Amino acid sequence: MQISRRSTLAALAALPFASRADDKPIRLLVGFPAGGGTDAIARLLGEALQASLGTTVIVDNRPGAGGQIAAQALKTAPPDGTTFFVSHDHTISILPLVLKNPGFDPAKDFVPVAGFATFANAFAISGGTPAASLPDYLAWVKKQNGGQGNVGVPAPASVPEFLVKLLGEKNGLNLLAVPYRGSAPMIADMLGNQISAGVGSVPDLITNHQQKKLKIVAVMGQQRQGVLPEVTTFAELGIAGFEDLPYYGLFAPAGTPPATVERFSNALAGVISQPGVKARLTELGLSVGMMSSAQLATRERAYSAAWAKIIKSGGFQPQ
Repeated sequence: MQISRRSTLAALAALPFASRADDKPIRLLVGFPAGGGTDAIARLLGEALQASLGTTVIVDNRPGAGGQIAAQALKTAPPDGTTFFVSHDHTISILPLVLKNPGFDPAKDFVPVAGFATFANAFAISGGTPAASLPDYLAWVKKQNGGQGNVGVPAPASVPEFLVKLLGEKNGLNLLAVPYRGSAPMIADMLGNQISAGVGSVPDLITNHQQKKLKIVAVMGQQRQGVLPEVTTFAELGIAGFEDLPYYGLFAPAGTPPATVERFSNALAGVISQPGVKARLTELGLSVGMMSSAQLATRERAYSAAWAKIIKSGGFQPQ
């Protein structure tokens, strides 16, 4: 009798985590505040994983420093299968490039478990800003504010900050990237028209865009996003260098047994293949697709190498 791959994954996911001490709950570390896109994604996955594994799964928010605090917490966590880190590219690939001492080395301190999606960063305009497109916004800044404008970003020394700097240089404007402790407080200021625009991930911005509380006007990537077919890419606007999409993945502390990593990876594969979970992740602006531990490690190295060149060419000095 043939057994389907889905049945095999479900059976593997149901195996007990024998290495976990005293059947402790599984923690999913998140480096950003509750209410943001990463938090929403982690909570969706946590709920589905809890049902799949039959084990309590909790989301542990450790906001601050662009995910650095959560990453340091992962580094010091016991490698017993009780702690995993839900993270995107900024913490794993970008922070080690822009900080002299981030307090962790992904290659030495973490084990890639699995990747589950890619996503696009986007430029969004606040509801009270009189512009309908990115060119409109840049023209408005030049006319109304003498070429000076503040654009929110969810973390300092991040891809959104580099994008703001490039837009300013390309258009002869003094655009200042204003860093926040995550997307949630940045979006709150955008909704209150305390800041005219912001750059963040589509998962962070999509709900307010759909509710017409703010307007996404450009996205990264080689093609338009499925959930935003009307929104142009930066490449279409003649802004090159932002075609490679960032990723989301799960990471464990170094030393986590390979069998534990494999079981959790199999559980994640089963979860994201569930129609309801996949549909919700897609609605949040993710392109869902499973990456093995080895594939996630390869993608992380390639993404880091690509951004190392961009950061160096821009003259940014590690802080």
